Amino acid sequence: MAFAAAGLLALGVVGSSSALLIPKPQACDSVQNGYQCQPQISHFWGQYSPYFSVPSEIPADVPLTCSVTFAQILSRHGARDPTASKTAKYNSTIIKIQNNVANFTGKYAFLDDYEYTLGADQLTDFGRQQMENSGIKYYQRYANLARKSAPFVRSSSEDRVVESAERWIDGFNQTKAGDWWANKNYPSINVVISEAAGSNNTLNHDLCNSFENGPDSTIADAAQKTWVSVFVPAIQKRINTDLPGANLTSTEIIYLMDLCPFNTVASPNGTISPFCSLFTESEWHDYGYYESLNKYYGYGAGNPLGPTQGIGFTNELIARLTKKAVQDHTSTNSTLDSNPTTFPLDRALYADFSHDNDMTAIFFAMGLYNSTAPLSNTTLQTAQQSNGYSAAYTVPFAARAYIEKLQCLGHKEEMVRVIVNDRVIPLQGCGADWLGRCGLGAFVDSMSFARSGGGWGSCAV
Repeated sequence: MAFAAAGLLALGVVGSSSALLIPKPQACDSVQNGYQCQPQISHFWGQYSPYFSVPSEIPADVPLTCSVTFAQILSRHGARDPTASKTAKYNSTIIKIQNNVANFTGKYAFLDDYEYTLGADQLTDFGRQQMENSGIKYYQRYANLARKSAPFVRSSSEDRVVESAERWIDGFNQTKAGDWWANKNYPSINVVISEAAGSNNTLNHDLCNSFENGPDSTIADAAQKTWVSVFVPAIQKRINTDLPGANLTSTEIIYLMDLCPFNTVASPNGTISPFCSLFTESEWHDYGYYESLNKYYGYGAGNPLGPTQGIGFTNELIARLTKKAVQDHTSTNSTLDSNPTTFPLDRALYADFSHDNDMTAIFFAMGLYNSTAPLSNTTLQTAQQSNGYSAAYTVPFAARAYIEKLQCLGHKEEMVRVIVNDRVIPLQGCGADWLGRCGLGAFVDSMSFARSGGGWGSCAV
């Protein structure tokens, strides 16, 4: 069994719920830095970007005077095929182009015999490897704890999320098996939380009727539509001129752009797709902003009930950090959370697997991006101008957030910090120090939005 990170030979792995992948050479992707091919465009694909290590103004390494006592990972699933509805629309767009355009030349030549082979909803091989890499990285980062214990693992029930958890466990177990100092306590998935309609699930939103079906459900679409009217017309004119007969709509231009990341992650090695060269670097930055608008106004502070969808998990996190029972009456499953078998409070390591929309809501419920001003729907704002917020920075494929407790010299109380895709997020409202950390008590106090119910009363559940 080849180890992607260290080239070690494992004699055996116990407790994995799926067959181990044999890591393939991935020139563009690595355990430590994630996806780095053509970052000037691939880091601007919004939630369709493959995970990459986001630059951090604050060092993400564990300070020399500290030891980690608790490490929670909240992870998105790995790279997938398009959703079933989108894959049909993408296929129709390709058929339309091929049926109506007589000649394909230059950068469009590949379209002449391009066959649409993308599936629907499931992980790609690239996505599977992403998750294995994530498990390897987590073990390496928290080896002092992981050698002695196994993380408690929960997954939302969508197939691709469960498989992502399994692949992450594979990577963790591979690395632990190659660590001579480690015990033989290997993790498996402990709890799978149903996504069936009406289920209480802190890793998948569904319960808040006002959010799911009310006026707030259209805010993101409206913001994106305005931005499309700003950046797409010039692209549309160029491509329809280059491909006489195509007559692509603005929506179909977006579909054509979507095919760049989806075909890239459909390649086992993450080879950049020819679709990507149909657009300029500047246009990819506009596209990335288009996707950021979707997340910000769909599940972030731009939606009155967006962050509300993340308060259940936030209250579970508080319970784990403080080792006290969950205090929540929103999306938590009280049957699971009141049982120490399905929601233990005595673990040092926890791993939860979810979706991009839910992670966005959780980040905003925690107030991680309270300093981000409302995103303009007519003028592009970079992630730097948005205080570190973008869809690609926060919820790419295989995104991961680490919530750590640190015991540090000179501090009687444990410190809390949050790291999103390797970027330390300076905590707000709790008197953070220069390393972005707060004392545990102050951090819990700062979670007042979640602890007070976060507007759940408006949900009409």
